[in-house]
Amino acid sequence: MEIFKSNKVYNFMGRRIPFLGLSSILFIASIVLLLVKGLNFGIDFAGGTIVQVKYEKAAPIPDIRDVLKTKPEYANAIISKFGSDKEVVIRLSGSSSDLSTDISDRIHKVLDPTGNFEIRRVDIVGPKVGGELREKGLMALSLSIFIILIYVSYRFEWRFAVASILALIHDITIALGAISLFSVEVNLDILAAILTILGYSLNDTIIVFDRIREGVQTSKETALKLIVNESVSRTLSRTTLTSLTTFFVVATLFAFGGEIIHGFAFTLLVGIIVGTYSSIFIAASFLVQLKFSIADFRAKEADKLKRQKEKEKLRAMYEKGTV
Repeated sequence: MEIFKSNKVYNFMGRRIPFLGLSSILFIASIVLLLVKGLNFGIDFAGGTIVQVKYEKAAPIPDIRDVLKTKPEYANAIISKFGSDKEVVIRLSGSSSDLSTDISDRIHKVLDPTGNFEIRRVDIVGPKVGGELREKGLMALSLSIFIILIYVSYRFEWRFAVASILALIHDITIALGAISLFSVEVNLDILAAILTILGYSLNDTIIVFDRIREGVQTSKETALKLIVNESVSRTLSRTTLTSLTTFFVVATLFAFGGEIIHGFAFTLLVGIIVGTYSSIFIAASFLVQLKFSIADFRAKEADKLKRQKEKEKLRAMYEKGTV
């Protein structure tokens, strides 16, 4: 199935400056959001306690707040709806070490005047564990980017590697900016979504770069921009179809998956949109900006092919006993 004509070449590089300008605005805005507003770390990273409560009728949130304020240890609790009007989530900044040995019983006694309810979930993470998880999450993200840099450098050429890493940093930063803007709670699910975006975006970028390398090797063109335009145009239908398929699946999860995976699905939705955009308009633009040389690349490939033929010739002579 083709969405775009396979024989039509679109002038992506002719419009790379406006797209790079748009990306720069989004990137800087995301950095400002992260510096000013920051991320809303959940208990996985910040430590604390989450209590999920389900009422028989609509949850009386104002009454819950008033009751909790009467207890000093719960005075800073954050109460929010969870899915339906009958369920709420209570977030406490402390952990079990400073609240009680059985937080469920304590909360049940405190909330008893607010109506009939059941406590469905209690999650407790100590601040030390949360700090360790945050540190390991950042380490996992950094290690992933470093390994990607080595892999792409080995498979392609260092300018391809740098361009792909710049595109990944662009995608992750904008996704984190959206998370900050909409105050999405950052937990292990969000970290998994960010790592998924890394893999998804890199996969699209590698396919585009593979087609560019093929074009450099087979085309008679000497202008990189023309080869990039042709290569990106050839992968446009594939990239669009793959992204739309994934987008519809994740959008379904976001709409019907429930409150518990909203943050994960939202992060993936942003990542798919930004990753597809960067694969088409940004990654190859970085390659052009880094002044990738077609002549040098072809000379290296010709030299590599020459050495390979010499090795094959020596091997053949050795097998015949002439060496």
